Amino acid sequence: MSQAIEYKYRPENLNESAPNVHSESTLSRDEMVINIGPQHPSTHGVLRLEVVTDGEIVVDVVPHLGYLHRCFEKHAESVAMNGVIPFVDRMDYVGAMNSEHAYAMGVERMLGIGEKIPKRVEYIRVLVAELNRIASHFVAIGTYGLDIGAFTPFLWVMRDREHILRLLEWVSGARMLYNYIWIGGLYYDLPAGFEEKCTEFINYLKPKLVELDEVLMNNTIFIERTANVGMIPRNLAINYGVTGPILRGSGLRLDYRRVDGYSVYPELDFDVPIGTGAMGQTGDCWDRTWVRVQEVKESVKIIEQCLTQLKGDHKRTRDFDPRELVPKKIRPKAQDLYVRAENPKGELGFFFRTDGRSDIAVRCKARGCSFSNLSILPAISKGYMVADLIAIVGSLDFVMGEVDR
Repeated sequence: MSQAIEYKYRPENLNESAPNVHSESTLSRDEMVINIGPQHPSTHGVLRLEVVTDGEIVVDVVPHLGYLHRCFEKHAESVAMNGVIPFVDRMDYVGAMNSEHAYAMGVERMLGIGEKIPKRVEYIRVLVAELNRIASHFVAIGTYGLDIGAFTPFLWVMRDREHILRLLEWVSGARMLYNYIWIGGLYYDLPAGFEEKCTEFINYLKPKLVELDEVLMNNTIFIERTANVGMIPRNLAINYGVTGPILRGSGLRLDYRRVDGYSVYPELDFDVPIGTGAMGQTGDCWDRTWVRVQEVKESVKIIEQCLTQLKGDHKRTRDFDPRELVPKKIRPKAQDLYVRAENPKGELGFFFRTDGRSDIAVRCKARGCSFSNLSILPAISKGYMVADLIAIVGSLDFVMGEVDR
């Protein structure tokens, strides 16, 4: 009995799905086109890079997007606003708590309840968001080391990230996509004993961050591979609209937790690290990674302060209800509003347009930081070797769920 053919190759498939920008007519005699991706191990997600090379030197890079088709914005325009949060989780699925915080904050401002959220709710939101920021940075740092040959730090940070995911699963019931921060409050209060377990984890983590500096950031091979590679001058970063650790790695101290002062961040003490070119030039791959490592340390400080408040002035009480302000029906006045927040990868913004008659937004536009951060790739990759291109791509720390939204 003949076996059925599950897939038959058609030479025209590539041109029909995503036409190349370059062809034989546009290449010089010594140039060739290499496809990098879209397999996962290549580029942190389903992204195809059309790379023109002259020998080992990169001449041009064209990112080809559109493999995930999350359709977040169309979902958000067909579902009630409180039902959008599970979709928000799936944009930057590595930092879902932070995305929920930004979205909930935007709808609360439209409803006029943003200033009424109880302080305990706000401190819990910041606590879980900063835990998720550490987990996101650990993925960025660990996989980046793996990209360029540092295997041990990857195992270390993924081990410690697992502790965070277990804490967040204890809080919300989900491992990565939480639906925990609700419009007007929280799904539930912190479980009994959470503050103590979180304190234990922070005390465990601090010496591990010292080891991470020693094994990765001060590693001679890592420095050789990342210093003076993929420099992003400050003006170029601003013009391309990159944000987060990439922009701060280029020397601009812009952090919306400080600039906008949302939630309880103005009441917390933390620094905003920036790249200084300590190992090479300001804005290189090493600077961007160093900023992420420092931000993990600052998140630890923020978490400690939140825990102090949650065990002190804003400790749990029997009558505390985290859903007290959760509206039964969400129907904001007709308006346009843009809200932004400092996600692990940069500025996540939501533009809302409402008509005052429905609980479904007329327009909900997401400003994904990964999209803007990825857009700078062609400008900073030319003239480097193909091996350096992998180091540059990894240093941008994008998630394709937020790019193809």
